[in-house]
This record gives sequence, C-alpha cells and structure tokens, in this order.
Amino acid sequence: MAARVAFFVVSIALLLINTYGGAKPISFSYSGATGPDKWGSLSPTCSQCSKGKSQSPINIVTNQAVLKDLKPLKRDYHPANATLINNHFNIEMMFSENGGELILDNKKYKFMQMHWHSPSEHHIDGIRYDAELHLVHAADDGTLAVVSALYKLGTADPLLAAIQRKLGELAVKNSVINGAAEIGVGMFDLNLIKHDTPSHEYYRYHGSLTTPPCSETVIWNVLAKVRSISKEQLEALRAPLNSECKHNARPLQQLNGRRIELYRGTSLE
Repeated sequence: MAARVAFFVVSIALLLINTYGGAKPISFSYSGATGPDKWGSLSPTCSQCSKGKSQSPINIVTNQAVLKDLKPLKRDYHPANATLINNHFNIEMMFSENGGELILDNKKYKFMQMHWHSPSEHHIDGIRYDAELHLVHAADDGTLAVVSALYKLGTADPLLAAIQRKLGELAVKNSVINGAAEIGVGMFDLNLIKHDTPSHEYYRYHGSLTTPPCSETVIWNVLAKVRSISKEQLEALRAPLNSECKHNARPLQQLNGRRIELYRGTSLE
C-alpha cells in the first residue's frame, strides 16, 4: 500500500505523461524547503517550474479576454468505478475504466481523474475563490485538457455531497495509517459532474500542470460560472491532507503575453 501511495505523489504527471512512468516520485509541498519557490530545483525534470514561460495558474482579467469562435466543451461521460486517493498534497478521484471523453477542436481527450485545490489556484479579476476542481483529460499524444471549476463558500455542492461520507472515511483511514490512504467509491455516475459543471461560458489558454514537474502541455478551460461549496465540504477536502498541504494552491504565474480566449454561447451538452 505504501509503495502504491508513493507512486501517486506526482499523480497527474505519472498518469498522463508517459516518460515519467519509471521516475522516482518527487516530494513537494506548499511551504518550507519543498514549497513552490523551490519546485524548480527539486529535480532536473522540474526545471519548468522556475524557468517556464507558459506556467499555471494565472489571473484571468475578463475585459482582456478575446471572444473567439470556440466550440462548447463536448463531454461524453459514462458511469465508472471510482477510488478516492489521498495524494498527501490533494484529494483525487480516479476511475478504473473508461469514464468518457472530452472533445476539443475535433481531438479526443480521455477523462482520467479529478482533484481539488483550496483555495482556488486561478483568480478571476484578482479574486481568489475558496476552492477549485480540476477535471483532467489526456490525449493519446500526451497533451492534456483540464476543465476547471471555481467555488465560493455557500450552499453545499451536489458533486461533493455525493462523496462527502467517503471523504470522512478517507480522513479516518488516513489518521490510522499515518497519511497514506485510499477509499473505494464504487460506481460513480460521471454525468453528475457534467450536470454540476455546465460550460455555457469559459476561458481558454495554454499553460502547465500546477504541480511538479509543471509541464507546459495543458489546455486550460476555466469555467466562468462560480459554484458554491459549504464550509463542511471544504473542511472535508482538507482534513486528510498533510499539514503543509492543507492550503494547496500554487501562487499565480506570469501571463507572459499569452492570449486568453473566451467562449460564450449555448452549451450543446
């Protein structure tokens, strides 16, 4: 079990970038000696964390976004067997079989996993929200497409409500076995995700993973509609995490001339 959890220390990269399949896991955090300002020196594979010019997250200035003839986010999700995993630095829900796909510009991206950050990593017009959900999709060529949803404190989120009891179990198991845990969720209807994150308006830009190795292979699609999350749900997401990762948002990165595109229309979902 310990070896399996260690494998997930860089779960996004290991799952989605084939070249990291045999690499030694990278230990990082959000403060201290392995915090964000040190990520670029943790490993030669992490140099883009400090030297990259297309890094994420960013502050999205809405009046500078360019309205483009983009298409709605076409997502075809299916029920799939799910597992909640404590990666120490975030809580992830992974799916053991094909959970569906996202199509961007006629290119297919397989839905791989989703995870949460709190507070939010992306900002909108300088506002940082209370949490952020990342829906991670991967194409056969290794490029990634992430759909991001921002949350503010308020009423309970239906998506999190469906797994909130399991999050509590994960926190208990985590305390018993000292920080390494996963909990089976069973069959999870991924259409709940699509229903909870409609894409009538979103911002798109090219960026990076927000955790080491910070690879610049990500098409970000940040949903404009801000959703709500209860205080209890936010606490449930943080409870299983290591103390230095309970606030697991990377600082903002420079835009460096990148263009932010805006889709506004009627979703086909």
